[in-house]
Amino acid sequence: MLIIRLTRVGKKKQPQYRFIVSEKARDPWGKAREILGSYEPLRTPTAVTLNKERIEYWLSKGAQCSDTVWNLLVDQGVVKGEKRQTVKLSTKRKGKLGKKAEEAAAAAPAAVPEPAQETPVEPTPEAPAEQPAA
Repeated sequence: MLIIRLTRVGKKKQPQYRFIVSEKARDPWGKAREILGSYEPLRTPTAVTLNKERIEYWLSKGAQCSDTVWNLLVDQGVVKGEKRQTVKLSTKRKGKLGKKAEEAAAAAPAAVPEPAQETPVEPTPEAPAEQPAA
């Protein structure tokens, strides 16, 4: 099965990536069938260069995209669809986050103070205007 994915190139702490097409079982740093573009996340603004025609060609031949590549292609408008979730939480972590959310929701109404009753403000009498001395 073919997959479109990223392979890292560039120096230490200066990542640059290439979009490549390769076999799914093959090492991403090994030989690729074709290089389809590049991605530079540290550049401002982020630089993404793609060969859209070749990406569409490989997708029509049945190549799949990794989740990160899919999200980048959706951002660039090459493919249509929803972004994929790349971070997956374990059930244990989801349970802990759910408990924290319930505790926060239960504590929130008790922590909100009730508004104080307003006391009517009486107008202050104005001081009489001083008359100029003659």
